[in-house]
Amino acid sequence: MPFLLSILREIRDPRDINARHDLAELLFLALLATLCGAKSCVDIADFVEGREDELREIVALEHGCPSHDTFSRVFRLLDADELSRSFAAFTAALRQTLGPSPRGVVAVDGKSLRRGYTKGRVFMPPLMVSVWDAETRLSIAAARAPEGDEVTATLDLLKSLDLKGCTVTADALHCRPDTAKALIGKKAHYALGLKGNRPKLFAAAERSFAAAAEIAFFETSESAHGRTETRRASVLPLKRLLDPPAFPGLKAIGRIEASRSVAGGKPTTSVRYVALSKVLMPKRLAETVRAHWTIENQLHWSLDVVFHEDDARTRKDNGPQNLAIIRRLAQNILQAHPLDKPIASKMRRARWNRDFLFQLFTHMR
Repeated sequence: MPFLLSILREIRDPRDINARHDLAELLFLALLATLCGAKSCVDIADFVEGREDELREIVALEHGCPSHDTFSRVFRLLDADELSRSFAAFTAALRQTLGPSPRGVVAVDGKSLRRGYTKGRVFMPPLMVSVWDAETRLSIAAARAPEGDEVTATLDLLKSLDLKGCTVTADALHCRPDTAKALIGKKAHYALGLKGNRPKLFAAAERSFAAAAEIAFFETSESAHGRTETRRASVLPLKRLLDPPAFPGLKAIGRIEASRSVAGGKPTTSVRYVALSKVLMPKRLAETVRAHWTIENQLHWSLDVVFHEDDARTRKDNGPQNLAIIRRLAQNILQAHPLDKPIASKMRRARWNRDFLFQLFTHMR
């Protein structure tokens, strides 16, 4: 707890000099409330008031319990970039407690805050970009995309991260020379989805796989809930590609052929291509692509189902993205705790059991 509070105290207070409540305490209280299931500033204020005596063991609360208006005003005014940097600093320390620096798959993806739109702009809700460590199952960085520009937000996030030896995955939106150069500059590998937005490279991939006589592949098959899915992964190194256009760091193209059959329905098929900065074995390609989707299944799903992010109605100024960062920090803390229970179960325990709530922090070395 003292370590996290020390990080939060580095954040510049945007309020006037006569502000009564300490900023670091307010942010810490909001985090504790979120760990216990709070969904809004009203919930946060109710949590603090209901557990005031317990909370005074950790923070001073010199001027009593803050109101929900105080929390709302702080999140509206707070510089989201500063909170994002504090989030990244704490998560970096949290990853170290889990063992040596991970060097596996790091996934990048955007997620809309569906009800966080400003008045008159329901068609364009705020977009949060998250960087997800598939190995430790932690969100290691997050920031709002300015005007929905996911690429710019991603490039800014990558600058501050240690990605040496990692394989960064992203969808076809990020299959761009500037993103590839940025990842190479960070001494990372990339596995970027390839679609028609890179027409020459995409056409070269299609031609090359169609013309290839023999290609090694790795195949998996899964059956559940009345459907069967088969995936076949294969890789062509750069020297076997037919007239590929120049692309920074490109070493190979991967292909994932997927077929799905449902009882009583017609089978469906799809083919996806992946631009690779490293020649992978087909099995490793399949594992990398599957690991990418954990950002959807384990981060975005959790934020929507456990933290109800899609229902969050905070809309003004910096409020939506600041509360989104608090939710991601809470998700990381719950995920990192060694108790072998789902995140929703840990959240209930934190709400019901004071000792477990404090243990979420004290178990970290």
